[in-house]
Amino acid sequence: MLAIDRHKRIMDQLAAHSSVKVSEMSALLQVTEKTIREDLEKLEKRGLLKRIHGGAVPALESGEGIYPPSFPNTRELDEKDAIAALAAEDIQPHDIIALDNGSTTLAIAQRLDNVPLTVVTNDILIIRELALKDRIRLVVPGGYRQDNLLIQPESLDWLRRMNIHKLFLSTTGIHPEYGLTIFTAELLPIKRLLIEASGTVCCVADHSKYGVGALHTFATLQEVDRFITGAQLTDAALAPFLAQGVTIERTK
Repeated sequence: MLAIDRHKRIMDQLAAHSSVKVSEMSALLQVTEKTIREDLEKLEKRGLLKRIHGGAVPALESGEGIYPPSFPNTRELDEKDAIAALAAEDIQPHDIIALDNGSTTLAIAQRLDNVPLTVVTNDILIIRELALKDRIRLVVPGGYRQDNLLIQPESLDWLRRMNIHKLFLSTTGIHPEYGLTIFTAELLPIKRLLIEASGTVCCVADHSKYGVGALHTFATLQEVDRFITGAQLTDAALAPFLAQGVTIERTK
């Protein structure tokens, strides 16, 4: 079994049971306990879990950011609203924008007035939010529903030919080494295509996402023109990103 497959099984067990034991994962995956301990160490370095004696527990209070929620994520609501307010200031009538899936991008959608705009999104909650605003043109990639998302089983190369002015991007983690990361591999193609089709890329993510690395990298830090986060991000957490020349704006 490949390491990435073991990591996914470990995170699945962690999400289901709130803890994992080295001995149990060793038996389940039919590898040595040494291998499992090494896997847990790598996952801990990516901010996905916290090692304890004989196993591991979630690094966060919930699985937020690891798997897409079935309902809008309610953590850090005030911070996300402040981020959304700052991001929305950059949206002008007649813009063509893309809103990636996520609770912070949903907060941006909730702030949009009913003005002439084109919005590209695959987030069902954002679609629901904007559907009654008749002056906003919605562009929705097809696919099948998975939680709050539309997952596309076929090629989306047509997205690359779109002229998106501004992309507002979400992410599970933002890491100085791994860049922008997610856990769900099915989302990699559309994120990459949206980045390639967009004139400017803005990542909107609360402070808890910084220093976290999930399993799949979908963008480097340098591919993002601007990061917007909350005032809660400390100077110490900000420093490794500023050292790489990344533009990060914190809310007031």
